Amino acid sequence: MREHAVSRRRVLGIGATLGLMAATGLSTSAALARRPSFTGAELPSAVPLPPPFEVPLPIPAVLKPTSTSGGVDRYEITQREAVAHILPGVRTPLWTYEGTFPGPTIESRRGRPITVTHRNELPVPTVVHLHGGRTPADSDGYPTDLVLPGRWPDSAEMVRGAHDMHAMSGMQGMPGMQDPRAVVTRLARDYTFPMDQRPTLLWYHDHRMDFTAPALWRGLAGLHIVRDDAEDELGLPAGTRELPLMITDRSFAADGSLHYPALDPTLREQPGVQEPYLAGLLGDVILVNGAPWPVHEVDAASYRLRILNASNARHYELEAVTDDAERLDLVQIGADQGLLAAPVTHGRLPIAPAERYDAIIDFSGVPVGARVRIVNRLGTGPTRDVMAFRVARRGTDDSRIPATLSTDLPTWQRSDAANVRDIAFRAGQVHGGHGWLIGGLPFDPARSDVTVGLGDVEVWRLIADVHHPVHLHLVGFRVLSRSGRPPLPHDAGLKDTIPLRPGEAVEIITRFDGYRGRYLFHCHNAEHEDMGMMANLEII
Repeated sequence: MREHAVSRRRVLGIGATLGLMAATGLSTSAALARRPSFTGAELPSAVPLPPPFEVPLPIPAVLKPTSTSGGVDRYEITQREAVAHILPGVRTPLWTYEGTFPGPTIESRRGRPITVTHRNELPVPTVVHLHGGRTPADSDGYPTDLVLPGRWPDSAEMVRGAHDMHAMSGMQGMPGMQDPRAVVTRLARDYTFPMDQRPTLLWYHDHRMDFTAPALWRGLAGLHIVRDDAEDELGLPAGTRELPLMITDRSFAADGSLHYPALDPTLREQPGVQEPYLAGLLGDVILVNGAPWPVHEVDAASYRLRILNASNARHYELEAVTDDAERLDLVQIGADQGLLAAPVTHGRLPIAPAERYDAIIDFSGVPVGARVRIVNRLGTGPTRDVMAFRVARRGTDDSRIPATLSTDLPTWQRSDAANVRDIAFRAGQVHGGHGWLIGGLPFDPARSDVTVGLGDVEVWRLIADVHHPVHLHLVGFRVLSRSGRPPLPHDAGLKDTIPLRPGEAVEIITRFDGYRGRYLFHCHNAEHEDMGMMANLEII
């Protein structure tokens, strides 16, 4: 079945897309309209896969601070290699935060700063980005702001020279790579996060230039939850009835390792992925919190699901169904950047790479012993299932979903905008090969692409050829329209990642406040990002 799914190439890779356009004269959006659900190609695993709904759902451990003195919580994380039994009986090497995948969850309070010290014991440099964080530029995880491993060759020499670092990373010859301001190297790094932001689910992950996709694939991702008193007082499901769910897809090689078709498997010199997967890598194993198609026992009560799509390229359309084909509502209470103004009820919830949703599911009407599956309506074969819940017992439930969730959402209007920009995300040529461009250009750390004033409100019109989940660093935004039509129901609230569909133009509005400095906006299809689809945002 997996071979059949791959042979059909449920989605066109970039090479096939460009070839189809050249041969037929079709626009990119027309060429991909027949496959509207994906951009990427699926890589089959070479090991037997377990049946779904047998492995218990793991809950990532919450990291304890090493210090809480002086009004700052301090944490330490070591990035290191580890071996895990993701598939039963199969040993899988990973790159991890603190030896686990996902990494440990950090829980913080709004307005209370934290500092996280990252030490790198991996065989390559890394960068840490707190996705969705309102973070000063020097802690945002710019792609060339490297944390060097102690065993990296000639570390002392590389600390003295940015150009030498990029020469060893295979990036020499790329525009801007000899600009000494483009790289900062450190053997360890303190990241400082003020946490002056709305309570929400964030996540941290590697962001090294040209190598983000394979580092994510190997395990460098973890959750970060921001809380505050006002949210705590709403009466939402809490404790064991609040579940973080990091959804990813992976493929496994014959030796049990995570199969990523990198041009350089060491991730040290030549960046890039093999040609069939330049449009995005899709795995055939769905993991939730690092477990394949897990199952979780629940009470017949309401649960809060904190959902993250941490996949490189796979989109999902989530639906909760019983074995009797009855659908349960998914009541959305929050988006990427925190609570909505009011709940929105969905039958199906689409989620693109890097998007997060905060949703309530009510199991009170499900008989004890019955099962509720979370299915992916965009999947086929093994990727159609995500996870399951088994109702184990009756239980009292005093949680609620208030009609008003939040009153602190921004109210920016078009008339407030200092600028309106059109920004195109399209396939193109990068250094003589296929790649991905923003505004017709590949990423260059030495070039300023967009410059805005601190405090300015702007409207951006984001234009896509194929699927692109676009992420803005530092700021949240509201969706104003999709191709001239109103936003979709799941566009509600304040977001930091927006999925653009093939041929679509999405208008967003935001205010560039918080901090001055150099930030990024990029596609969060990780293969697109590595192959040029990233741009600089200067806030002055």
